[in-house]
Amino acid sequence: MNSPQPSFFDQPRAVWAVAFACVIAFMGIGLVDPILKPIADELGASPSQVSLLFTSYMAVMGVAMLITGVVSSRIGAKHTLLVGLALIIVFATLAGASDSIGAIVGFRAGWGLGNALFIATALSTIVMAARGSTAQAVILFEAALGLGIAMGPIVGGQLGSISWRAPFFGVAVLMTIALVATAVFLPRTPVAARRTSIVEPFKALRHRGLLTIALTALFYNMGFFTLLAFTPFPLAMSASQVGWVFFGWGILLAITSVWTAPALQRRFGTVPSVMGALSLFALDLMMMAVFTDSRAVLVLGVVLAGAFLGVNNTLITEAVMGAAPVERPVASAAYSFVRFSGGAIAPYAAGRLGEEVSIHAPFWMGAAAVLVGLAILTAGRGHLSGLPAPGAHSRREAEALAAADAA
Repeated sequence: MNSPQPSFFDQPRAVWAVAFACVIAFMGIGLVDPILKPIADELGASPSQVSLLFTSYMAVMGVAMLITGVVSSRIGAKHTLLVGLALIIVFATLAGASDSIGAIVGFRAGWGLGNALFIATALSTIVMAARGSTAQAVILFEAALGLGIAMGPIVGGQLGSISWRAPFFGVAVLMTIALVATAVFLPRTPVAARRTSIVEPFKALRHRGLLTIALTALFYNMGFFTLLAFTPFPLAMSASQVGWVFFGWGILLAITSVWTAPALQRRFGTVPSVMGALSLFALDLMMMAVFTDSRAVLVLGVVLAGAFLGVNNTLITEAVMGAAPVERPVASAAYSFVRFSGGAIAPYAAGRLGEEVSIHAPFWMGAAAVLVGLAILTAGRGHLSGLPAPGAHSRREAEALAAADAA
């Protein structure tokens, strides 16, 4: 008798509690996007100065990823998640109460520390606690990511139309709800039997497959955060309008993360699907570079980018889990440390290029960075032979059903 496969939506309450917290955590990425220009106008800051809200956040998050495994292996996953959420609440509140761009940038750095502790631990927690395959768990995580990124600009835009401070306070309130849900529904997690070391993520990067994926992600994240941090300035829209534009981007990202990416992987395999998405994203940024003066083209470019980033995010995150023979939290920390460097560099570089060269230059930089990522993936694809090929999910599902029948 065939045993039915677990439904994607049939998950323990603990998984949904962590997924809900992920949605709120990922809102922090797009939340400030609609209020970048209002902050610049009210505090007398330049685009490059305001872009430091992304740079400090991403730089600290990337470095802090190196300690996530060290912390969680000593205090347990649940306590690590709760500490991360508490830090986000504190620093989001402080950022909203600040009166200078320097203070907001500093408190965003603290926010990044909290996000690092939460996000890296949340992925491994969902993978371990979810019913079904690792691929399904990653899709659930990426769906939370996409939904959070989609909601972030809406929340930021609507609250930002009241005051640029309101989105920060709004996140603090939502994170408090997420903290309570995680504390109540996630069972106590035991401390790891083996304590990890801070050097393990660096050792993991000696595996060529993981290094290839991480470097690819570093450069495509430069394109991603160029789009995120600079586009609001040439768009020259209100906070609410920018929020709706990036809401469309986030919705498309969520849809392609959950449905399109697995379909492409079954049809073409992981690496060809990522290569195709990177190529289309680079072309999208080139279009925005050529037609930066056209608001309609910028809006179209932003929304289309969501489709390409959704495919990349899901397939690359799943690939990280099997790219090196190391524990999942260690692989996630190593990968995140490298990829978030791109998110730290690009916003400030894009702002300076927009100020000192032209409004077209940031998008050309983003497109070039994505093409570098594509070249790295192409050169290193031989080290990724263990990743799913066309039809791999179908074969794995058939094997799982056959094993269930035999049992």
